[in-house]
Parts: sequence; C-alpha cells; structure tokens
Amino acid sequence: MAKNTKNNDWKDRLNVVYSTNPDFRYETSAEEETPTLPAGQQPLRVRLDRRNRGGKVVTLVTGFAGTDEDLKELGRMLKSRCGVGGSAKDGEIIVQGDFKEKVVELLRQAGYTQTKPAG
Repeated sequence: MAKNTKNNDWKDRLNVVYSTNPDFRYETSAEEETPTLPAGQQPLRVRLDRRNRGGKVVTLVTGFAGTDEDLKELGRMLKSRCGVGGSAKDGEIIVQGDFKEKVVELLRQAGYTQTKPAG
C-alpha cells in the first residue's frame, strides 16, 4: 500500500505532531518572494555601521526589494569590486570595511539611481 507522498513531504510537516484524520494534508503557507524592482526604482540607502560588530566598521546597504537571489548577486558584485568579504541576507548587504563612497558610486554605475548615502 504505497501512498502518494509527492506533495506531502515529511520535511514540510516537522511542526505537526500527529493527526488522526486519514485524509489530512499538511498545507504550507509558502511565502511569495516579491519580484525584483528595476534598478532605477530601488530606494537603496548606504551607511556605515558599528553596532554589534566588536567596534569594526561595515558598510550597510538597505532597502533592497526583490528576490534573495538578486540580492545575493548584487552583494557579490559589490564585495568583489571592493575586494572584501561580507554577506547579503534579510534585505541587507554588508560589506566589510569603510567603503561608503565607493559602494554608492558602484551602485550608481549599475543603474541604481535612487541610491543615497544615509547619515
């Protein structure tokens, strides 16, 4: 007696303990990613940040609206052009070091015309 588990993966049901209903189907509420806005419409803010970083300075780019894949691609471009490390997650790009002016210039060259240095 093989069950069709194609749409009922056990990983999707990790928070369900038990159900007595034989017809129970666990429904996930898949979050839809927002489509990435064109570069000219992205209201990005670039600022320096020292909070919770042990006194080290990082350049923080916030305000990105789009998919995680596009965010990571933009972060990859900024980090490689600055020659440093960092990360891109939760709508923020972190570039290690004080590269505020360089990041603003790189974003403008890439077509992000609404980029503003904050604070």
